[in-house]
Amino acid sequence: MTEPARAARPRLLLVDDEDGILSALRRTLRREGYSIRTARNAAEGLAALEEEAADLVLSDHMMPGMTGLDFLSEVKRRRPQAICFLISGWSQAVTRGELEKAGIGGLIPKPWDDGQLKETLRSALP
Repeated sequence: MTEPARAARPRLLLVDDEDGILSALRRTLRREGYSIRTARNAAEGLAALEEEAADLVLSDHMMPGMTGLDFLSEVKRRRPQAICFLISGWSQAVTRGELEKAGIGGLIPKPWDDGQLKETLRSALP
């Protein structure tokens, strides 16, 4: 007998151009029950989504090549069911209206609070 679909581990894609940030995010979230993939830029993130859908996508905003806002807009276009969050040390650079227009669930400031990050992601899942 197979387990119900809701028992499957949520798939989380983390995208950031800084290895230290990716490592810290992975460390923070590794015991939360996610299947975690990482990407170092938007192109890698989009390639990862072509290989496997993600339930949650957490992306840095200020990355070379494509901003996180543009990346997550493209994620939503390709995978409308994905729940997306932007993480940034430049929270004033993005307005609430831009987040809503792109279908992004919210902005998580850097540095983040581990407990709040975990709760934000957990509560976003159905």
